[in-house]
Amino acid sequence: MGKSYAIVCASNQNRSMEAHHVLVKCGFQVASYGTGSAVRLPGPSIERPNIYPFGTPYDDMYQDLLVKDPKLYKQNGLLDMLDRNRKIKLAPEQWSIDAKDDFDVIISCEERCFDVICEDLTDRGETRNRPVHVINIDIKDNHEDALLGGRAILQLVQMIDSERINDLDEEIQNVLQEWQGKYKYEILHCIAYF
Repeated sequence: MGKSYAIVCASNQNRSMEAHHVLVKCGFQVASYGTGSAVRLPGPSIERPNIYPFGTPYDDMYQDLLVKDPKLYKQNGLLDMLDRNRKIKLAPEQWSIDAKDDFDVIISCEERCFDVICEDLTDRGETRNRPVHVINIDIKDNHEDALLGGRAILQLVQMIDSERINDLDEEIQNVLQEWQGKYKYEILHCIAYF
């Protein structure tokens, strides 16, 4: 049985969902989450974002933006992103509330998400004494970087899940070094516990 993965960004929209999308297509067991207090999407101006509670279905957001300004949200890629997302799962999930399962590897897409995950896992108390590798890959939050980041995360997951890895705890540093030789992302890594 393969390993289980969680991918985390701020709003469970762009970066985590692109990685979720490519991992599912390749047959990996994956979930995705956001660490923000709400889902924030670009609006008509920087001061007027579209804000939704976690759990709001992607389809509802899609329909809302379609009514508000279809031309703007088609042009900036939000409608396409939400269309992809609604084909993967019902709604964005919040890490602190919805992440109930144990994972073998958690990959965050920005350092503040990494910090939230590590703090949350510590606060939960290591009741099951089950280790999890938490890895951060800083990916800019735009469509192009999300696509590139999704491919890079897929490559990392393929390396971690490879048959040549017998003991992930022993071999993770070598995997991360090899991966960083191919990709120039800044990474953080720690071991936490469920």
